Amino acid sequence: MKAEIITIGDEILIGQIVDTNSQWIGIELNKIGVSVYQISSIQDDEEHILKALKEAQSRVDIVIITGGLGPTKDDITKKTIAKFFNNDTFIEYPEVIEHIKDLFKKINHPFKEIQKMQAQLPSKATYLKNKFGTAPGMWFFENNTVFVSLPGVPYEMKGLIADEVLPRIQKKFKLPFIIHKTIMTYGQGESTIAETIEDFENNLPSYIKLAYLPSFGRVRLRLSAKGDTKEILEKELNNKVDEVYKLLPEIITGIDDDGSLEKRIGELLIKNNKTICTAESLTGGKIASTLVSEAGSSAYYKGSFVTYCEESKINLLGVLKETIDKYTIVSKEVALEMARGAKAKLNTNYAIAVTGNAGPTRDKTDKSLGVVYIAVISDSKEIVEEFSFGQPREKVINRTVSKSLEILQREIL
Repeated sequence: MKAEIITIGDEILIGQIVDTNSQWIGIELNKIGVSVYQISSIQDDEEHILKALKEAQSRVDIVIITGGLGPTKDDITKKTIAKFFNNDTFIEYPEVIEHIKDLFKKINHPFKEIQKMQAQLPSKATYLKNKFGTAPGMWFFENNTVFVSLPGVPYEMKGLIADEVLPRIQKKFKLPFIIHKTIMTYGQGESTIAETIEDFENNLPSYIKLAYLPSFGRVRLRLSAKGDTKEILEKELNNKVDEVYKLLPEIITGIDDDGSLEKRIGELLIKNNKTICTAESLTGGKIASTLVSEAGSSAYYKGSFVTYCEESKINLLGVLKETIDKYTIVSKEVALEMARGAKAKLNTNYAIAVTGNAGPTRDKTDKSLGVVYIAVISDSKEIVEEFSFGQPREKVINRTVSKSLEILQREIL
C-alpha cells in the first residue's frame, strides 16, 4: 500500500515556512503499514495542482493533500479538486456552519458570510469534521484511489489524521505491518561499518531492509521489516539486531526505535533516577530546547544557564576571571568550570557545558573558528573534549548540540 503526500502553498516553496506536515503524516502512515512513495510541494496554481493529482493517481493508492482550504480567493484547492473530479458540483453542509459559529462564539469573534464558503464541499466528498478549525477535511474515492484533502494548519491536520483519516484507511484496506529497529553506533564512519557487516547485509531476506543514517560522529542503522504477521516480523527483526550486536560490539550504544537521541537519553535518565542541567555559550540554549522537546522531560531536566558573555559566566556560574584571563573564554578549563557551576547550583547528577567559536569572528579568543569545548560531568567523573567543527556558524552550533548529547549518552551508558 503506497501513499503520496502533496503540500500546497507558495509559502513552502519560497521558504517562508517549513513543511513539517509531511514528516508527521509520513510517520503516522508508516505506523499503520502504509509506505510513503513520494512527497511533493507545489504552487497554489490550478494547472499545477491538477497535474500533481493526475500523476499521483497513476502511482499510488492514497493521495493526501494539505493546504489551500481557506475562505479567501487565494485558496483554490477545493475548487481545483472539484474540477479534477469532472467538475463536481458543490453542496452546503449546515452542520459545518453551526460548528464554525460555535468556534467563533467561544473566542468572541463575529461570524461573517465569507465563512459559509467553508461549508461548501464537492458532492463526491465525504465530509471529515475538523474539531479544531473551520475548514473541513474531504475524503474521495475514485478509480481505486483514495484522495484526502486537509487544512495546512498543523494541529488541525493532526486532529483530522488521527480521528478521521487513519481509521478510514485501516477500515478500507488490508494493510501489512511495518516494523523498524534503529541501532545507534558511535565512533566509526559509514564506510567502515558497511565493510564490517557486508555479509550480513547481503544475506538479509527480501522483507528486511537495512538503511544507513549517518550524522557527525555517529551512524544509525535502521532495520525495517514488512509483512502480514507482526509476531514473525518482530522475532526476525530482533534476531537480526542480535547479529549486528555481535558484529559491532564496541560501537553500539543502544536501540532507538524512533531515532531520537534525546528520547533515548530521557529514558536512560528516568531509568537510573538521574537528573541533568546545561550551561551553554555558543549554542544559546539549543541543547536545552532539544532535551525538553521530549514529553516528560521535567522528570530529569532541571534547567539551563545561557551564559553568552564573559560576565555572565563569571556572575551566574562562578567561572573564575583568572581562568578566563589565563586560558581565554574558549578553553577546556572554562568549559569545566561552567559545568561545575551549573551542576552545583541546580544540584543535578549530570551537567553539560559548551563554549566555543561559532564564528564568523573570533572575538577575544586565540582559538580558530569552529573550535568547541564540550564538558560533561557526573557525580563521579569529569570529561572535557575539544572539537574542530569548521564553518559555517549553523553547522558548528548543530554539531555541538549533537556531540554534547552523544557524549552524555555514552557516559550514562
